[in-house]
Amino acid sequence: TCAVTGNITTRAQHPRLPITPEEIAAAAIEAGRAGAAVAHIHARDPETGKGSMDLRYFAEIVDRIRQSGSDIILNLSPGEGGRFNPSEDEPRIAAAGTTLTKPERRVAHIEQLKPEICTLDFNTMLSGSAVVINTPRNLEIMASLIYGAGTIPEIEIFDTGDLHMAMDFLKRGVLRMPLMFQIVLGVRFGAVADPDTLFYLSRRLPPGCIWAAFGIGRSEFSMLAQSYLLGGHVRVGLEDNIYISAGKLARDNAELVERGVTIVENLGGQIAT
Repeated sequence: TCAVTGNITTRAQHPRLPITPEEIAAAAIEAGRAGAAVAHIHARDPETGKGSMDLRYFAEIVDRIRQSGSDIILNLSPGEGGRFNPSEDEPRIAAAGTTLTKPERRVAHIEQLKPEICTLDFNTMLSGSAVVINTPRNLEIMASLIYGAGTIPEIEIFDTGDLHMAMDFLKRGVLRMPLMFQIVLGVRFGAVADPDTLFYLSRRLPPGCIWAAFGIGRSEFSMLAQSYLLGGHVRVGLEDNIYISAGKLARDNAELVERGVTIVENLGGQIAT
């Protein structure tokens, strides 16, 4: 998977970060040519550069990719709409930067565009100055709507509690096998990006599931290798890391994919079509 833009990385950090629908679509197509089988996609407001839930932007991105002839699998994010930034004077009142909204709105673009995959974050945790909130009720609603669209949810887990909740959802029939998991490592206050943590989490996934893992920042390529060696799939992209080596910015998403392909192949692996 190549996560081409996310909603946190900025142009100030990387001058070639894709922001507009045209740029994001082009980045996904280029990542596919470089060896990625899946493009994980957030939409951004072209004027502000910030993450967006606007269906227009997602629709343009998807249309451009599909019309290009690229066969890359689409994995759209409903991650926007889950952030709560408490006011300093009154924590019950939302401050600037809050995006928290109804679960139905968060997956409206999934129902409309019907991608093959969409992420479903199971984390409730501190992220910068905001709290990401994904309550069981809201996750159940989103999971039902995602399945209704014919889309496969990719369960993103950021710590052990997220996995426990996903297993409860599976037991109650809210989620269905075979499940897809994405293990997120290295987010501040989340699971640590090291081999012990990845081994612990990956070995507690339900038998028969499909899983991948990735590391944030400097841990991207080391965790890519660890994930492959433990039997998982892999992910890179400017959403997660902007450097190709210490202190050197990656040219673009495609260069990160090329490095990931090289590592997997050097370890004896084969890249999926």
